[in-house]
Amino acid sequence: YKRQGVDYALLYPTYGLVVTALGETEVRRACAHAFNRYYAEVWGAHRDRLEPVAAIPMFTPEEAIAELDHAIGELGLKSVMMAGVIPRSVPGAEDVRGAQWIDCIGHDSEYDYDPVWKRCQELGVTPTFHAGGQGWGTRMSRTSYVFNHIGNFAAAGEAACRSLLLGGVPQRFRDLTFAFLEGGVAWGLNLYADTLGHWEKRNRDAITHYDPAQLDRGQLEKLFQEFGPAAVTERLDRLDDGLFMLSDPGEARDQIDEFAESGIESAEDVKRVFEEQFFFGCEADDPMNALAFNRAISPHRARLRAIFASDISHWDVPDIREVLPEAWELVEDGHLDEADFRAFVCDNVAAMLQGTNARFFEGTVVDGKLAG
Repeated sequence: YKRQGVDYALLYPTYGLVVTALGETEVRRACAHAFNRYYAEVWGAHRDRLEPVAAIPMFTPEEAIAELDHAIGELGLKSVMMAGVIPRSVPGAEDVRGAQWIDCIGHDSEYDYDPVWKRCQELGVTPTFHAGGQGWGTRMSRTSYVFNHIGNFAAAGEAACRSLLLGGVPQRFRDLTFAFLEGGVAWGLNLYADTLGHWEKRNRDAITHYDPAQLDRGQLEKLFQEFGPAAVTERLDRLDDGLFMLSDPGEARDQIDEFAESGIESAEDVKRVFEEQFFFGCEADDPMNALAFNRAISPHRARLRAIFASDISHWDVPDIREVLPEAWELVEDGHLDEADFRAFVCDNVAAMLQGTNARFFEGTVVDGKLAG
């Protein structure tokens, strides 16, 4: 790593993706236990430069906390990789392999994961999410890996991020930072802008603009009679058929505020979470990384925290010597300045890790060289 220009690296495990996705509970927990012990032993002598990352299964809060205590509390690891999307069997169809729904462990989850976030806070570890979306929706080609692979990590990261946001997790745990790996940052900017758009039009006050109870039916029918064509005026007794498609006067009033669980009270709350608590893992060769630094196109001039990643040992890195130069191309092409580049490859990841554990880099080769 040093020879390719990287002073210090976190080793997010590819096989950890398998460990955290195993369906059999006993096997999954045993494999996570063994995998993390192996990782700690193999990289133990090199942790001044290379930090192994523990694989934490998330099918239940209990198993996640147990492995956090083992990997962090007993083995002394400092970083974790979790799946933010958990496949669950559809009730009554447990034996049907394809009958699954995706639990995103935040909003509308089958379990309360707050004890997990609390334990992360106590242990000083950043919840970092990595999972695949291959096999979801249209990513189900029977012949093409490329068809299924494009955008799949972004889909899984976006699902986890959106669920945590609307589930109110970052609002309840403001001392935690959260990262979403290998999907880039373009989806993050889209989610940020889309959330603001929905907040503006559908917050608990704005949504009353569309309340069917406030519709003046008499005036509406009068206007139809006066200005409507015969095809409409002859069928005014069917007015409800047209109105109720998009509005339900019998909707539960206690469910109208869809932002209640999120704890969001303003657009500034959304901006704060995306700028201060959310981090987005980006591949070095992704030209969309520049979007994170472009305040001119971002609502409220937000700047998202893109973090550099290499994906070394995978097919998308045929030559490890090209990783850092590929990231630098954004500077050469005028999309980032040198301060942006430092933030991308260094300062943002330092903020992510030190935001949860101020002593994260003690004893490493970058100790004392990073901003506090």
